[in-house]
Amino acid sequence: MLLLIGITAIVAAAFAYYMYRRPDAARVSKVIQWIRNPASHPDWKLAAGSHCGSAPFLFPTDGFVGFLWGDSFDFRKIHQGIDVFAGTDVGITQVVSAYPGYLTRRDDWKSSVIVRVPSDPLQPGRQIWLYYTHMADQFGNSFISSDFPAGTYEKPIEAGTFLGYQGNYSGDPNNPVGVHLHFSIVEDDGNGEFKNELDIDNTLDPSPYLGLPLNGYENRDRVPLCEPAVE
Repeated sequence: MLLLIGITAIVAAAFAYYMYRRPDAARVSKVIQWIRNPASHPDWKLAAGSHCGSAPFLFPTDGFVGFLWGDSFDFRKIHQGIDVFAGTDVGITQVVSAYPGYLTRRDDWKSSVIVRVPSDPLQPGRQIWLYYTHMADQFGNSFISSDFPAGTYEKPIEAGTFLGYQGNYSGDPNNPVGVHLHFSIVEDDGNGEFKNELDIDNTLDPSPYLGLPLNGYENRDRVPLCEPAVE
């Protein structure tokens, strides 16, 4: 009996944890609305290369920020960055670099690049990495700029450099994702390499870097937009 009570308590706690961490229903509804008809919500859209207040990063693409850092879709995965949905077909919406650094594209990367930033603008002296992905179609045909072929290593770039176009690559041709850019800020491992981007504990909240409410733990239902500074 005690064992059954214990198991029930664990299940209940796990369910409550999931309900707390998953994206708010209002946000999911907004994503669906945007994908179906982005023209009906032009006020939700952010522009590539735009700058919010004193935040150090440029916004990396055009679109609506649908899912945030810290959102969860099941027990196994907490979202490690932001998903920006273009509202267009694949290969149309440009992606630009948010900050200067040194770009690497590994030999087997069809849709991704990562940029090493030697000195974090919010914590000088700390190295961070900026990861951009889903820049290919569902079959893995890359939309990354020809300036960065597979095997590119440590190529210097500036803020606003054209990186490629949004795509819907998931790794499974039969299960493409919606057209979007996934952008995340990844910690350095202390040896000059980036940590595993798939673990949220290895990533940073992008909110202060972009000047937007991008933390899913704190922003449960608001559309992330650049808000006027409070005087």
